[in-house]
Amino acid sequence: MKENMRKLREFCFGQRELSQEVLEWIAQENLWNLWVPKCNGGLELSLTEGLKKLRTLAKTDGSLGWTVTLCSGANFFIGNLQEEVADEIFMDGKRPILGGSGGVFGTAGKQGEGYMISGVWKYATGAPYLTHFTLSAKILEGGKEVLDEEGAPLIRCFVLNREDVELIRDWNTMGLEATATHSFQVKSKWIHEKYSFVYDELHLPHPIFKVPFTIFADLTLWVNYVGMAEHFLEESRKICKKDTSLNPLEHILGKANAQWMGYAHQIHDSIGRGDYIRMDGIHREASESVRSLSEAIIGAYPQLGIPACRVDHPLNSVFRDYFTATQHHIFNGSRGEIK
Repeated sequence: MKENMRKLREFCFGQRELSQEVLEWIAQENLWNLWVPKCNGGLELSLTEGLKKLRTLAKTDGSLGWTVTLCSGANFFIGNLQEEVADEIFMDGKRPILGGSGGVFGTAGKQGEGYMISGVWKYATGAPYLTHFTLSAKILEGGKEVLDEEGAPLIRCFVLNREDVELIRDWNTMGLEATATHSFQVKSKWIHEKYSFVYDELHLPHPIFKVPFTIFADLTLWVNYVGMAEHFLEESRKICKKDTSLNPLEHILGKANAQWMGYAHQIHDSIGRGDYIRMDGIHREASESVRSLSEAIIGAYPQLGIPACRVDHPLNSVFRDYFTATQHHIFNGSRGEIK
């Protein structure tokens, strides 16, 4: 495992996109389909197994872990797709890679049995690698916004083929470069309504799809922060083996791992009993954990010397990856788009 991690780090380090070798390895390991049922060609991992895998990938390389997390998280939508569409996309022999944007950056005008979709969506992780794009859009009828029962704009999600979107290569950040989280545009493309879905409207019975999507998102991203922080600690120990400034980070990582694993087991047990899964506590604990990890990394950084400042050093790379990741809307203090 260590040798495999070393080779993957070499392939990923300093890259603007994941290399062909890395993409082939991901496909060979079937990592895009962590959560997909075995009958649809996936690994069908449990929540705990999948989270452990994502943490290990993030510890190996931030861009690798983040890309697999977000794209396998989009393939997770197989549970929300109508059976006909799920079978079409995940049919035998195909290796779909879904991804896109949860931001409501466009509109879907009702037109016959489908919708005319237009807009520019930001932050599609893994954009160059995707076979299908997912997006969220406001529903229009007669040019006017449709409102839900609470008077808010009605939102639906859609899945489109790669050829239906135009990639906008605008990802230019200090870290997570190889996630290639570019924007994409859709210009008045008509999509049949069967290709629309809602996050918590399920069409598959497997236990993993009973996890509310907001909780699933919290946990899968949380383990990425943990994995990257573990990598930061590992690289830091190579420079300062006995530096006590790293002790707080080590302690917080131990607590974080115990927390997310505890929640994963609780969710598994709740699903087995048919209980309702509460969300507030998980998001609060995850957010506090990420804040604590960030503070510990910042506290240790000034003690690590010039190597931590060199852009060609792994320690600097993981530092940039981690703090680019903290700008994701789930853990930057809002549920809106990335600022």
